[in-house]
Amino acid sequence: MDYRALMQTGEYKFLRTNEHLGNRIILLGLGGSHAYGTYNEESDIDLRGAALSRQSDLIGLTKFEQYEDHNTDTVIYSFNKLVRLLLECNPNTCELLGLDEDQYLLKTPLGQELLDHTELFLTKRAVKSFGGYAGAQLRRLQNAIARDTMTQTERERHILDSVKNSLDDFNRRYKTFPNGKIRLYIDDAVNPDLDSEIFIDASYTHLPLRDYEGMWAVMNHVVRDYDKIGKRNRKKDSNHLNKHAMHLIRLFMMAIDILERGEIRTNRKDDLGLLLKIRTGGFQKADGTFQAEFYEIVSDYEKKLEEAAARSMLPDEPDMKQVGDFVEYVNLRSIQGGF
Repeated sequence: MDYRALMQTGEYKFLRTNEHLGNRIILLGLGGSHAYGTYNEESDIDLRGAALSRQSDLIGLTKFEQYEDHNTDTVIYSFNKLVRLLLECNPNTCELLGLDEDQYLLKTPLGQELLDHTELFLTKRAVKSFGGYAGAQLRRLQNAIARDTMTQTERERHILDSVKNSLDDFNRRYKTFPNGKIRLYIDDAVNPDLDSEIFIDASYTHLPLRDYEGMWAVMNHVVRDYDKIGKRNRKKDSNHLNKHAMHLIRLFMMAIDILERGEIRTNRKDDLGLLLKIRTGGFQKADGTFQAEFYEIVSDYEKKLEEAAARSMLPDEPDMKQVGDFVEYVNLRSIQGGF
């Protein structure tokens, strides 16, 4: 596919006309399955990029964090926001720095300098960030399968575990703290349509409203996912499950590359055999669950990630002095118009 020709179509006019984009874009490349090499005829084309902020965004009253065009699945970050995400080894933004040369659709000299400074952002933070994303993919698989294969009581317990596990520090923050405490547990159902259900005991005093709202928002999100009612497209659900399973393994692969090789490899062309087998249902059973072999692969990659983290020569944290100097250099170029 001629991606560069696609950029010139009316659908992508915003790349040329938006006040935050145009000649301020320093890097633009493929994202998603077209970046990983795992796309098929139904795959959307995602674009990811970085753009310089205007002077007023940096030292004035205006603000630019990112531009999203949902129609074309395009996300372009301001340089400063991109750096903040890269410092956390955010997988979605790290991918932009690890494309093959022909996967970059636009690259200015400053964009190349950003790529040349990739090592500034490679730290052992990748263990938590990529591992966290992989864990989220695994929970999506478990949650979807649980809806179809578990009894109501088993599902309820699974929901409870998901509520707790999906919040990294839920118990640490909310189980007991100066404002009160919270307890989540399973008991015989009050709802006549259920055998058992999740209950909550909570006691708070002088709790900030925003904390309260945040706690319930996260728990409700998990429960709501389980309680969706309506006809389900099983073929579509199966495709989504396989896609989640593939991304779970891909995230492990990328994290191990970062930790062992000190490099980001977004295009998984050397791993397509396994990844495409997962995506096309090669490990899924007729009932929608996954074969034991798939979970053995997951366990194997979890072990590899742990071993890679232990051996890695990457620093624990980024050198903020070097990063700060580079950010100042780029932003000064932006203000002076030298880009």
